[in-house]
Amino acid sequence: MADPDLIDLRSDTVTRPTAGMREAMATAEVGDDVYGEDPTVNALEAEVAALFGHEAALFAPTGSMANQIALQLAVPPAHELLCDADAHVVTYEIGAAAAYGGISSRTWPAVGADLDPDVVAAMIRPDGYWAVPTRAIAVEQTHNRSGGGVIPLATLRELRRVADAAQVLLHCDGARIWHAHVADGVPLAEYGGLFDTLSVCLSKGLGAPVGSLVVGSAEKIERARFIRKRMGGGMRQAGVLAAAGRYALAHHVDRLAEDHAKAARLAEAIAPFGVLATTVRTNLVPLDLTKAPLDAHALAAAARARGVLISVLGPRTARLVTHMDVDDTAIDRATDVLTSILRA
Repeated sequence: MADPDLIDLRSDTVTRPTAGMREAMATAEVGDDVYGEDPTVNALEAEVAALFGHEAALFAPTGSMANQIALQLAVPPAHELLCDADAHVVTYEIGAAAAYGGISSRTWPAVGADLDPDVVAAMIRPDGYWAVPTRAIAVEQTHNRSGGGVIPLATLRELRRVADAAQVLLHCDGARIWHAHVADGVPLAEYGGLFDTLSVCLSKGLGAPVGSLVVGSAEKIERARFIRKRMGGGMRQAGVLAAAGRYALAHHVDRLAEDHAKAARLAEAIAPFGVLATTVRTNLVPLDLTKAPLDAHALAAAARARGVLISVLGPRTARLVTHMDVDDTAIDRATDVLTSILRA
């Protein structure tokens, strides 16, 4: 059981279902989803597809599985995916694109949300010339490793133009696309219209205990269902999980603005110490400890000793993440702890 005295800023995946969400799960109508007979799963899939302006969606157990299903829809074995060097699909998914899809990956330099579509366009390899042909481009919205950066809508539109000109597909790892939607006010359907496929996560800022969805055309999602089963993702009475996702969509999207405000407060307090890595736009506060007296592990240990958990991403890189289980009082306490450690 989690220690109630700890303030957990490691990730927005540590949230626990609210009382209302648990009630929705307990009363969910269920069936066998492998047979397509779970009404709550079907309702969730239809709802998410409609939100993003696509024909269909598929419920998957994890965000990594949803991403990898989408990549296999877009890139045949021994063909190429382009993404950035810090992209989740090639950084945190343990080589799944190669292991499961036989996909070759090539990356542009890690610039987070500040990507340049012209750089991406110049990397695309056509068929022929004895080179691996590019079949898809993947971007991340928001961008995890760049501290929750939001790719501007104008950049995404230009990237769509690049993909169309090269006749390659465009995938969005939209694990935190809800945060981008709230931060920039871009309608979800407008984001959806720019991509051939998206993965969207319910178990990060939205607070569901598990689950992501692949979004795309009806034809793609029919294929996706087969790939999910092959990857071991076929579920039975999954409506108890889908009900949590439906509750999250109904109650927890607009409140993400509260998490953004809490993150901004943390960032403002930490900024004078010269460790804030970038401007904070959403709920992620990245720390660059290159010039700090403490490295990331030392900072995390000192914070833990005083009841605050933070995420270590590298020897001199750390991260704070605000979420629905951390209230304003906890943010005040975490601010006091972290600023006192950095000041020492």
